[in-house]
Amino acid sequence: MSEVAKKSSPIVVALDYPSMDQALAMANRLDPTLCRVKVGKELFTRSGPVVVDALHRLGFEVFLDLKFHDIPSTTAKAVVAAAEMGVWMVNVHASGGQKMMETARNELDKMVGPRPLLIAVTVLTSMLADDLKQIGVQAAPEDQVQRLARLAHQSGMDGVVCSAQEAQMLRCQLGGSFQLVTPGIRPVGAEVGDQQRIMTPAQAVQAGSDFLVVGRPITRAAEPITVLQQVLAELKNLV
Repeated sequence: MSEVAKKSSPIVVALDYPSMDQALAMANRLDPTLCRVKVGKELFTRSGPVVVDALHRLGFEVFLDLKFHDIPSTTAKAVVAAAEMGVWMVNVHASGGQKMMETARNELDKMVGPRPLLIAVTVLTSMLADDLKQIGVQAAPEDQVQRLARLAHQSGMDGVVCSAQEAQMLRCQLGGSFQLVTPGIRPVGAEVGDQQRIMTPAQAVQAGSDFLVVGRPITRAAEPITVLQQVLAELKNLV
């Protein structure tokens, strides 16, 4: 487990809901000392910055998962806007290229005060080799992840979003301070859903993941806080 993950909970609960009321209802069943939360495209598009403010008032650090991918200046302005909301983490698509990532990094570094982690998305965990071929990428998913992660590292990103299956490889190549954020985390016995490249929380941490994004196994549980505590207890035994 990395030093960052040892200092605080590595769990980020995905609040993938269509409304702010539903997202806040779930957040109220969690504990901000035990996890962070993720706000994605649907929730943010429907609710806007107000949902981020509401989660901050509840004590949660927020990962704003909007995967910005645009021309460099537009992406940089979006990243700065996210930082001004006080989010803990924000992401861009590594496939936007080095200039885009470097421009976002440079604009973020001009800000005074706390700044969010700036993370680059490599290959979505729903994508397999055939999916990549359909968009003209002939490389295997793990090779494409490796290529994009190296580019993100060179571009000054704080880390990448990747499958836990690639975490060990990237940890060895890119060092201990480069943050690895891994979705597609499924506790033992949980349904796979639409994720393809998945691991259990323990497997992911042992592979080198810093932050584990967990959604439905927690948010659809009868007692979400109990599942969260069980996952943390499992991870504590690894230290």
